[in-house]
Amino acid sequence: MKKIDILFLFALFVGLQTWAQKDTIRLVNEDLLVGEIEKLDKNVLTFSTAYSDSDFKIEWDKVLEIRSRRTFIMAFSDGDRFTGQLTSIPEEEKIVRVEFDGQTAEESLKDLIFLEPIGSGVFSNLSIDVDLGITLTKANNLRQLNTYLGGTYLAKKWNANGFFKTVLSSQDEVADIRRMDAELGGQYYLPHDWFVTATAKFLANDEQLLDLRQTYQGGAGYYFIHNNSMYFALSGGLAVTSETYSNDNPDRNSAEGFFGLGFQKYSIGDLSFLTTAVVYPSLTESGRYRVDLNGDMKYDLPLDFYIKLSITYNYDSQPTEGAADSDYVFTTSFGWEFN
Repeated sequence: MKKIDILFLFALFVGLQTWAQKDTIRLVNEDLLVGEIEKLDKNVLTFSTAYSDSDFKIEWDKVLEIRSRRTFIMAFSDGDRFTGQLTSIPEEEKIVRVEFDGQTAEESLKDLIFLEPIGSGVFSNLSIDVDLGITLTKANNLRQLNTYLGGTYLAKKWNANGFFKTVLSSQDEVADIRRMDAELGGQYYLPHDWFVTATAKFLANDEQLLDLRQTYQGGAGYYFIHNNSMYFALSGGLAVTSETYSNDNPDRNSAEGFFGLGFQKYSIGDLSFLTTAVVYPSLTESGRYRVDLNGDMKYDLPLDFYIKLSITYNYDSQPTEGAADSDYVFTTSFGWEFN
């Protein structure tokens, strides 16, 4: 056999193998896309093709069929999580057959809330948000800067998340304002939408005379709603808190319970809402309780940019002497998301 024939057959074999690994999706308008599934998350399927420099962002309810021979990490709205293969069943609209650990199951496409191919790289599981807000006025020489850096890492059975945000403000004849919020935590997923959680929180603000409040908490929770448009979860457990103050008041250490809720709505076009609220009743200081509330409204722009409105509120029923019982901050910012 001639050398050129061998090279041709080898190229043909490689081409067929490459084609065999391609994913195919059919949309409700009957368009057929061939390429690679990058990720499904928050009701958006990211799909890459050889004929476009940019990935396609497709709303998940616009997908009728999916075919692939690759192995995926996948999660469904009933809390089931699998590592395996899936493909649409012929003549069964929006029904897929899932193959995992030598077993098969039939699931609805609308119940699939997360999908990512195995071996897509460690950074494919990482999402990072960076945003910045600046206010400058001539009156009183007001200057304000608010920053935010946050990230989430999502694995098969767990996730880790954290953020660091600051508000710095100064103006003539008024004391400077300094505020810092930070958080680092994670969840481990259990069957049927249960999870265990652990979080470390840090807060410093001038209004409540807090040099630093450290809260370490652990507990369990349950997703009452978890689908492609929203989630709603409740959690509870125990916490320990240590506080140091910017005046001469003594430090405080206490044990607390906590009850929290999380709500996110993300299938409203380019708009999404996120709200978290946690109540901390003290177990060692009679009658004391604290409340932490956070809310974000985010609007996605082209090229992964976004604008965001945020509010944070902290309440203490028994603040230290000379401090306010509450503090809040409302910010607007412009940012970029790496996903």
